[in-house]
Amino acid sequence: MNQKMKAMVIYEPGGPEKFVLEEREIPNVKAGWTLVKIKGFGINHSEIFTRKGLSPTVQFPRILGIECVGQVVETTRGDLQIGQKIVSIMGEMGRAFDGSYAEYALLPNEQIYPVDSQLPWSELAAVPETYYTAFGSFKNLQIKKGDSILVRAATSGVGLAFLKLVKAQFPQNRVVGAVRSLAKKDLLQHQGFDEIILDEKGVLQTEEKFDKILELVGPATLKNSFDHIQSAGIICNTGQLGGKWYVEEFDPIVEIKNNSFLTSFYSGNVSQQLIDELFSYIDAYQINVSPQRIFSLEQIPAAHSYIESQAGFGKVVVLND
Repeated sequence: MNQKMKAMVIYEPGGPEKFVLEEREIPNVKAGWTLVKIKGFGINHSEIFTRKGLSPTVQFPRILGIECVGQVVETTRGDLQIGQKIVSIMGEMGRAFDGSYAEYALLPNEQIYPVDSQLPWSELAAVPETYYTAFGSFKNLQIKKGDSILVRAATSGVGLAFLKLVKAQFPQNRVVGAVRSLAKKDLLQHQGFDEIILDEKGVLQTEEKFDKILELVGPATLKNSFDHIQSAGIICNTGQLGGKWYVEEFDPIVEIKNNSFLTSFYSGNVSQQLIDELFSYIDAYQINVSPQRIFSLEQIPAAHSYIESQAGFGKVVVLND
């Protein structure tokens, strides 16, 4: 095996131009770790935050990337086979240690999750973080037939994945998307949203109330979401796309209105069982998980620029040759 690999490294925070493509030694396996040949991965907003220097615990230089799909090359874990297809998510990958923006990654054994999937690598790469997050939120919202549902940050990869998960099982349920600009209204309705409404400076431009709300903007708009929840409805706070990490002056007795419920989903709590359930669900309902855009490792700066631009839409993945 060639002992060198390509990796996209960042030495200091800043824009996409701060990425440096390097040739590095392939990591040596050590006790408790597995070497993975990376076939692909999704680009995530948290990686953009880290690139900008907004993740204070991350030290540079660093190879970013909090998820990947690939194959086992060498391992110290007895139940893994060489060549086995795996996914890996979170667990300080791309933060405390080098992540997936490379051709190989050395990952802790406990965050290697075998998958039995016939999806091509391009589609498999779109699943791990995005669909895992959407599926966990879907389950926590306890969606049932007839529910009206609101998705805040409807253009995000998680928002679109969640839409597909809902419509696959409950095609008649009304799903409304909230966005900051109506420029992509037609595109979103083509994806399956029943209606698109404007989120103007964190305030929904509608009087409608919903049975279930997926809150992907997060603490920045959570209080406003409670103004739009039906009696006994559920809000799942999953994202932080609004850039705020907590809700200021939050009084649960006052803010949690209409006998509603607030839950959350954190994709850092990864379980093999939930991953298996996710892939079974995708297979059972024949969900199209194809990404919106595919880039190469060398094109990671362009991928980041695309996501941050007004053109950015849906899931973006990187594929290695």
